[in-house]
Amino acid sequence: MQVGLLDITVAGKPRVDTFTRANYLGAVAARADSFWVPDHLNALFPRALWKPEYCGMARLSPSVDAFLEPWTMLGNLAARNRFRLGLGVCVTDTGRRNPAVTAQGAVTMSRLTRGRFILGIGTGEREGNEPYGVDWSKPVARFEEALATIRTLWNSHGELVNRDSPYFPLRNALFDLAPYRGTWPPIWIAAHGPRMLRIAGRYADGYFPAFPHTPETYAQRLDAVRSSASDAGRDPAAITPALCLSVITGRTDGEVEAALEAEVMRAACLTAPDEMFAKHGLQHPLGVGFSGAQDILPQEWDEQTALSYIKGVTPELTRDLGLVGTPAEVLDKAAAWRDAGVRHMVLINGATLQRSATKALAATIPFTKVMRGLKRL
Repeated sequence: MQVGLLDITVAGKPRVDTFTRANYLGAVAARADSFWVPDHLNALFPRALWKPEYCGMARLSPSVDAFLEPWTMLGNLAARNRFRLGLGVCVTDTGRRNPAVTAQGAVTMSRLTRGRFILGIGTGEREGNEPYGVDWSKPVARFEEALATIRTLWNSHGELVNRDSPYFPLRNALFDLAPYRGTWPPIWIAAHGPRMLRIAGRYADGYFPAFPHTPETYAQRLDAVRSSASDAGRDPAAITPALCLSVITGRTDGEVEAALEAEVMRAACLTAPDEMFAKHGLQHPLGVGFSGAQDILPQEWDEQTALSYIKGVTPELTRDLGLVGTPAEVLDKAAAWRDAGVRHMVLINGATLQRSATKALAATIPFTKVMRGLKRL
């Protein structure tokens, strides 16, 4: 099992990149294989609950929505990356980023890191597009065209490119930036729905879902990706089976339970789709059929509204949305994902969202133990 760490890249104190520096060094200490940054303009859970009484880390980071720009941060990390970790975006938003610019940025990063960059890419979410004037009516169609554009430019051999597209038409376009040692950056696709799985099979070098689901569902979706790859004349075995998961751990069962009770932790569950709530006999507070993270718009909620939405979130539901437990318990659960086919697991330290900042920081020790243990699975 290869292991990565996803940093949230929210502005901190005393330096704007204090948290990212600490997490990067933590990834090195845990012997991680990769380090990732997200592509967000703001958070996927309500800012109204980002207060010290609900989350201790709010004292160190005043705004949960103060996300740093990912490609700028990646360039900074590449300049400091003496430990030769793989670097990636988890994941690039094709809604508000022109694919030609993404193609250029990915090859630039690949050359700066000597081939250690991974282009994670997906449709993005409504919260990062619609409020900024980007049309959200057909995100999957736009995504597919973005991927086709990137591949077309990379394979153009420096010749002028003309390509019809409803989203990204090319008219005598030119891409002449050569790949690192003849190899383009690997593309890892965050795919979940049937159409996205088919697209991943045609274009992806890695299958990289993130939204909550189960090992059984992962195995079924991975089979769909590989079938699509085979239909497209590609080698299904060449696609890296990856996954992004939140880990909520502590040294004892009591520490884990305390973390699960936090309001911000429960608010994170609202990014799960309605089907996950239904599995526990619950209805999603945002309505039947709500799709979860892709469509959530929590910025306008006030404190009482946010608290009312999380009132019915149970510990059982929270436990089902990531790897939860003591390090030994987490590693046992991770084995189910390994058996489902996962070979590169990218982790988020979800325990940082608990009420006590002291306990949140202390959870770094068992979290590091989990990362090291995963490499032995």
